[in-house]
Amino acid sequence: MADHHPYRIAGRRGDLTLIWRRGEGDAPDALAVGEDGRLLAFADLPPLREHCDRNGWTLVPDGEATLDLVDVRLWVLEQPGLGPVSPGLLLDAWNFFEDLARSLRTGPRLPAQGPVHDSAYEKVFGGGALDPAAGEGAWTARETAAVRALLRAGLDLWEHATRPPDGGCAGLVGGGVSAGRAGTGSAEPRRHG
Repeated sequence: MADHHPYRIAGRRGDLTLIWRRGEGDAPDALAVGEDGRLLAFADLPPLREHCDRNGWTLVPDGEATLDLVDVRLWVLEQPGLGPVSPGLLLDAWNFFEDLARSLRTGPRLPAQGPVHDSAYEKVFGGGALDPAAGEGAWTARETAAVRALLRAGLDLWEHATRPPDGGCAGLVGGGVSAGRAGTGSAEPRRHG
């Protein structure tokens, strides 16, 4: 059975921790969902650990990754005054949204990806995707627009996945959302086809 990893998401309404698992063999990576198909999200680690224990899942906390969707949202919305954003952060968000879309049964879908996305994705690894001085290594206006559209759709999907269905805390197994924001980290970069 695949290992399960805590994955903290810093958002506008606070932090939530999800359960991410690497796909085995040809299976894709995924986020844990409940029997009702809703995303399992926890405000605290103890209930997450208890949930994993009850289900016989091996939890590997190996330096718990954090994804800062607040900074991703600011970049997508082209907010003035936003400091430099790491292309790695945008790549982490891209990978996360693909895992999220694949894991959920309902909700908005990500746009179809084509050659412009492939080119933008590859340029991240050259380190100059967001640096206009990087010449051919920088994202073109078309690539930037495609990445923004994809991440905007991913943010919409995240909002859907964490929206309360009945006024309660949507998808939360571990109670209410914590108030603070964790520092950012980097999830393992990976590409899903």
